[in-house]
Amino acid sequence: MAKKTTIYDIAKELNITVSTVSRALNNISTISERTRESVLEMAKKLNYRPNKVASSLTSGKTFIIGVLLPSAQIQFFASVIHSLEKYLKSFGYSILLYQTNESLESEKNGISTLLEAQVDGIIASLSLETQDLSHLGKVKEEGKPLIIFDRTHDDLLVPVVKIDDELAGYMATKHLLDQGYKKIAYITTKHHIKIFKERYDGYQKALEEAGLEAHAAYAIFGELTVDGGYLGTHQLLRLKERPDAIIGGDDYVALGIIKALHEHQITPPTIGVIGFANQNFSEHIIPSLSTIDQQAIQMGKECAKLFLKIIERKDSDDKEMEPVVLKPILLARESTNRKSARSLHS
Repeated sequence: MAKKTTIYDIAKELNITVSTVSRALNNISTISERTRESVLEMAKKLNYRPNKVASSLTSGKTFIIGVLLPSAQIQFFASVIHSLEKYLKSFGYSILLYQTNESLESEKNGISTLLEAQVDGIIASLSLETQDLSHLGKVKEEGKPLIIFDRTHDDLLVPVVKIDDELAGYMATKHLLDQGYKKIAYITTKHHIKIFKERYDGYQKALEEAGLEAHAAYAIFGELTVDGGYLGTHQLLRLKERPDAIIGGDDYVALGIIKALHEHQITPPTIGVIGFANQNFSEHIIPSLSTIDQQAIQMGKECAKLFLKIIERKDSDDKEMEPVVLKPILLARESTNRKSARSLHS
């Protein structure tokens, strides 16, 4: 059996001390970037694998971060995790992922499971069912960092990373208004989640600025799914005065909206459709879907940077940390391109 490489072997090859190798591998700030890169390169060359059990007993750290998210099947969350893991990996951290599948009970089990795994901290996005926050307090009770991303809650006094969701709702609505739509409906979730409320607030703000009323009949609160968008659209099309544009609470809802419109021989942008999240399918369906990009890659990176910052300032209160708020990006595509469609037929 081949002899397992140790930090002593790396130190001998580079003619440096064992303590220097250890500090470089653990990304201690007193080590120069050049030395750190040399150590990492030699560690890779010698196929070095750290003994995490021994390391955790010595340092009290496992270098594993727990990540709790509603669903890895949703491209937005998958992109956040990809970015988060890539950034943390460069600092010697791995992630342990737990999906809640939008269930509060599963979220509670997830917190317990990750804490039992002795993770160094937890980065989480809340499920649609989450209103009771007591289980999240257990993370702080154990003295571990807790960061909430995307789906946040005002009663959680912890560091957060999110987009400006009110601005996102405003931008989606303003885009439709700029394209000449006036009767704009909104299909979103029935769950009382902060980000979806803020997006709806942005929708109302844009209508108010345009001198238009947000009609109660144009607001559908259902499931945040393709079926939710599909059923909500059929409800809207039964109205005596149909909307001329519909905002979906996310891209899956918007996909359901387009599906229902097709059944009525209506092709966007005849009725405009816009969603949120810029899922992978959004630009490939026909017509391509206008959407609000939530900066998933940047969000993952900011979560990682915030975690590392908290770890480095152990003596500070992370409640004082300012939230990281990213700006949403409008991606205007065929489903709302009314002005272009009109010019083609004129």
